[in-house]
Amino acid sequence: HRCQLRRHCICSCEIMSSGAAEAAAKQKLHSSGEDYLKAIFILEVQHSSVRSVEVAEYMDVSKASVSHAVALLKKNGFLKMNQDYDLVLTDSGRAIASSIYERHCYFKDKLISAGIAPETAEIEACRLEHCVSEESFHKLRKTYGD
Repeated sequence: HRCQLRRHCICSCEIMSSGAAEAAAKQKLHSSGEDYLKAIFILEVQHSSVRSVEVAEYMDVSKASVSHAVALLKKNGFLKMNQDYDLVLTDSGRAIASSIYERHCYFKDKLISAGIAPETAEIEACRLEHCVSEESFHKLRKTYGD
C-alpha cells in the first residue's frame, strides 16, 4: 500500500500547512500552488524533464491555468524554466513539493490501512496534506510510525 507516483488529485483545502509551507505562505503560495509544485515533482521523478503541457494533462487542468500558475511560481522563486522550456523546481520549490508529497503518501497509506477505499484515501490525503501543521504531522509520525 505504499504511495505510488500516480495521477494527481486537485484539492479544495485552502488552509496552509506550516513548517516549510509557512515560508511559502508568506509569499502567497496556497494549496493550489503546492499542488502544482507536487505535480512537477512527481513528473520530474517519472520523466526527468517536465513541460507545462504535461502538467496540464497530469492535473487535468487547462494549459492557461498551468501558464498562470507557472508565472506565479516563477515570480515567487519556486520554479524556473530552462532554455528548453522545461520546468525546474528551485531548492525552495523542491523542499515544499517533497514535503507535500511525503504528507500525501503518509496520509494515504494510513487511510488505506484503516480500511478506507484507495480512491477515497487518495482524495482525502490530498486535502489533509495541506491542512495539518508541521508539528502535528511530525507528532503523528512519531506516535503512529511511517
